[in-house]
Amino acid sequence: MPATPPERSLKLPRGRSLALDGKAVVMGIVNATPDSFYAGSRFADVPGALDAIAGMVLAGAGIIDVGGESTKPGAAYVAADEELARVVPVIEAIRARWDIPISVDTRKASVAEAALRSGADIINDVAALGDDPLLAPLCARYGVPVVLMHKKGIPASMQASPYYDDCVAEVREFLVKAAANARLAGIDPGQIVLDPGIGFGKRLEDNLALIASLDALLDSGYPVLVGLSRKSFIGMITGEQPEGRLAGSLGAACAARAHGAVIFRVHDVAETVEALAVFDAANAGMEPRR
Repeated sequence: MPATPPERSLKLPRGRSLALDGKAVVMGIVNATPDSFYAGSRFADVPGALDAIAGMVLAGAGIIDVGGESTKPGAAYVAADEELARVVPVIEAIRARWDIPISVDTRKASVAEAALRSGADIINDVAALGDDPLLAPLCARYGVPVVLMHKKGIPASMQASPYYDDCVAEVREFLVKAAANARLAGIDPGQIVLDPGIGFGKRLEDNLALIASLDALLDSGYPVLVGLSRKSFIGMITGEQPEGRLAGSLGAACAARAHGAVIFRVHDVAETVEALAVFDAANAGMEPRR
């Protein structure tokens, strides 16, 4: 039987909320970047992004995640001005058309604030509020949900021989501490989501261990987000390039769901929504193992 994630609602701007009541929430990826690892997620202009987002909304996305800086292994740092120019027009266009929750994938306070003013609702930070000392106070001031992700090192070099004595324990310790720091900065504990950072400074065995041990993060009391979609660890198992990793991504999503993940950051919204719906329906009819 799947682990039971904490039940709560994330409070969003303008009196809105996002229920995390045990049902899977699918977050659709929109990369306003030229270099994100999966070409199908990259959009060079706002009209192209909106066409893709319309399909995500129709397919049942619960959140749209907009990013302007690739954090794939080997990616270079993007200046704040460039990141702003990429993400703000997309966020403004989404907000003008839909009321769907929007997260902005950034580690910079200046980008986060501009995104929030443009209509974003959630800050999704791969650095767990650790790169920019102004970001945690900003999130506290705006009262928005935050996703705190674990990564080892920086994107440019994080896959250069990463090593852990006990990956699950170390990632849990890091994220629990990051959540405590967020609370010290004034962020409501009910607004914190944890992400183990699959593929961010991890070996294949680390990624698999983290998926199998998501319960350890749930035990901390926070809901868990996973980003598994089309990542290299799937290719290591299947032999497929990013374009051929859909089936593997769905398998990984169902495995993470079995261990209690509640938010899924994905490239393929329709397929993931359907796979998780069938998984949840099948598990609802299961008798507990004796």
